[in-house]
Parts: sequence; structure tokens; C-alpha cells
Amino acid sequence: MTGKAREIEDLMIGMKDESKAKHLMGFFKCAPGQYGYGDKFLGIKVPETRAIVKEYRPHVSLDDTVELVKSEWHEVRLAGFLFMIELYKKAVKTQNNSAIEKIIRSYIDLIQYGNNWDLVDLVAPKILGEYLVSHPDKRMVLDEFSERCDSLWHQRVAIVATWALICNGIYDETLRLSQKYLSHSHDLIHKASGWMLREMGKRGGGELLKSFLDSFATKMPRTMLRYAIERLPEQERQYYLHL
Repeated sequence: MTGKAREIEDLMIGMKDESKAKHLMGFFKCAPGQYGYGDKFLGIKVPETRAIVKEYRPHVSLDDTVELVKSEWHEVRLAGFLFMIELYKKAVKTQNNSAIEKIIRSYIDLIQYGNNWDLVDLVAPKILGEYLVSHPDKRMVLDEFSERCDSLWHQRVAIVATWALICNGIYDETLRLSQKYLSHSHDLIHKASGWMLREMGKRGGGELLKSFLDSFATKMPRTMLRYAIERLPEQERQYYLHL
């Protein structure tokens, strides 16, 4: 690691708090056999990481972000992804299409380093999701990710990235992927799918949500169903829960 990336990582390592790190390792399921096994934490809170990003963002390049995202430390990887969001926003604002495409390629190449749900949820909608809003011809990448049976995180990126589409009144991808994930075995995918269905229902897709529930409520994993119906009136919630 070199230049600004090294400076930022050294700064964050200097903020290490062992007791908070231990707590975070439990929260993000880092014990043997759990989905976050092997990850390393410094014990830095997200607002502190965001403050570092705010301070350094005028000085950080895409090459710096790539180095940060490849760090062994969870919070440093998060900082790298947050810097990438800032670079993407700047490229969109200045209509720098070559920079936009380069950032998207870099993000896709680095998804495996976003190996926990926060590194997906805070990032995927803001980069890939926003990109797909204005590039409908590229949306099949979500289906490609959803079929990556070797990567839980690519699969979660696929469904969580649809949040940006939902916010723009585009629901097809959320519905298609949620149906595909009905038979998925992992709780993290059930939660994410139910969450996106709930958001769709809140943001103009209420009738589509009810249609989806009428078709699939009896097949949905219980966690997915509970997340999806969370904002429905109590009578409707109970109806779908007891089908």
C-alpha cells in the first residue's frame, strides 16, 4: 500500500480499540463456521470512518480506493468503498463517462472484498444500483451475480443494488430476483430480499407486493416473508403469516 492509502490505513490502525473490535467481531459473525469468519476489525465506528472519508476525499484517487478495499482490516475496506462512492458521485456530476465506467468496473472487480453485509448494503445501491438506473441494458449483471453460487456477497449485491431502482419506480429486477431467491438457503439473502420487497411496497409498488405475496407467500422463507410484510396493516400481515 502506498501514498494516501497507506496514510489512511496507518491513521485508522492508530485508532484501534481492542474491546470494540471484539464486540464487532461478534456482531458481524466472525467465529469459525460463521459467514464473517476470518475478518479482522479495528473497532472503529462507522461515523468515525465517514469523518475520515470526508476529510480525505479531495485527495484520494481510484487507485487509492482499490488499495484500501484490499486491506485486511474491515473498517479500512469500508473506507475504501465509501471513497469509491464519492468518486462515483463526482464523475456523475461532471458527466465524466469514462470515469464512471472505470469506477463501475473497479467496483465489480472488488465485490469479493465486500465480504459482510454492511460492505454490501452501504455501497451496492450507491454505485452499481445508481449506475443501472440509467443503464437498463446492463441490468442483467444482477442475474449473473444472483447465480454466483460460490459468492454469497455477489448474491446479496444483486438484490440490494435494486434499492436504487426501487427509488426510481423500477421494480422488475426486485421481483425477479426475489422469486429466484425463494429457494435460497441463507438467512442473509432472505433478509435482503424481504427488505427490498418491503421497500418496493413503501415506494409505489404496493399492489405488486401484494400480488407477489398472493403468489409466493406460502413458499417464502419465513424471514423473507416477515421482512416483506412489516409495513402492511396488521390484518393483512396476519393474513399472509397464516396462509
